[in-house]
Amino acid sequence: MTVDLEESARKLLEVVPIIMQAIRSEMRSRRSLDLTVPQFRALAFVNRNEGSSLWEVARHMGLTPPSTSRLVDGLIARGLMARNDHPADRRRVRLTVTGQGLTILEASTEGTASYLADKLSGVDADNREVIDKAVETLRAVFAPAHELER
Repeated sequence: MTVDLEESARKLLEVVPIIMQAIRSEMRSRRSLDLTVPQFRALAFVNRNEGSSLWEVARHMGLTPPSTSRLVDGLIARGLMARNDHPADRRRVRLTVTGQGLTILEASTEGTASYLADKLSGVDADNREVIDKAVETLRAVFAPAHELER
């Protein structure tokens, strides 16, 4: 069976936003109640991209650097994130998630994984294997090279 590349691309464009909406919704519902959604998103981004700069967080969040700085300062003040000097350029900072921040993210992630497992529980083993293979293929195609080394 020959699969049309354009049709595969259209299917991805259709299904990925549906899946991501479900994941985002579930993770937001499981976030710590005293965190805003932007704070949670910033924390999750820095966790996935350890050592991120303020500018990288701003770009990801779609915020201005001053707005992002205020958001990050709030997370640092609460002990959820840390700001460290960049080893090669002291004018730059690297952001990391603290143990307390990681605890909040892990609770949300574990709950969301359980939600997804429940959603997949009605899928038979053969189709789950197909899903696993498809996900690994998509990771190889779309993930930056440094993420594949993890």
